[in-house]
Amino acid sequence: MNLSEGILLVLAGSFAGFVNSVAGGGSLITIPLLIFMGLPSAEANGSNRIALFIQNIFSVAGYRSKGVYVFPFAVWVAIPAVIGAIIGSKIAVDISDQLFNRILAIIMIVVMSITIFKPRITGTTRDLLTRRKVWTSIPVFFFLGIYGGFIQAGIGFLIIASLTAVHGFNMAHTNSIKVFVILCYTLAAVIVFYLEGKIRWEYGLTLASGNSVGGWIGSRWSVGRSDRVIRTILLVMVISISIKLWFFN
Repeated sequence: MNLSEGILLVLAGSFAGFVNSVAGGGSLITIPLLIFMGLPSAEANGSNRIALFIQNIFSVAGYRSKGVYVFPFAVWVAIPAVIGAIIGSKIAVDISDQLFNRILAIIMIVVMSITIFKPRITGTTRDLLTRRKVWTSIPVFFFLGIYGGFIQAGIGFLIIASLTAVHGFNMAHTNSIKVFVILCYTLAAVIVFYLEGKIRWEYGLTLASGNSVGGWIGSRWSVGRSDRVIRTILLVMVISISIKLWFFN
């Protein structure tokens, strides 16, 4: 990796970290970039996890510094997500990029539709954490963990859609749960990719330096912003990524 590639990774990582914190989809920027730099898809996927893990440490710290967290609920859904991520990461060693990208493009459109047509839910966070809703989220996050361990790209949209559909959290609380869950299951994914020899540490750590800055800024920026502003960012990213996934091989 030369100096220009390192600078590009830091800049792209900063933008991706910001996007990951306020909505999701940053990996759809960084994974293709790593592939363009000559890494095989599996190594790009694995190296990207290093950046994600470090970025989400800063993102979680950023939300907590603003007093935004939902515990112990975040831990309850992180546990099944970790189990699922181990399964998904093992599957990720062999992946058909073109087929996966087409499927993900369809998923992005579904998530966008849910975001647009989701009914407004009112109430306090406590009202939205009934036992029935918590037990509904546990298996949902197991399957989200499988997907996140498999490729990660776009998982933020799916977590946001799940949390808003089931619980109706505002975007700040939704994102605080999202980054904590991703932090937990990404650690499991990193271990799997490491054991498979699919991590290029020089690329992953360089990307992580940018992701961390972007994640810290994004997590603090999103607190106090209206849901409309953050959802607008989310919708723009969904449309852009869907087009890219469907037409780009």
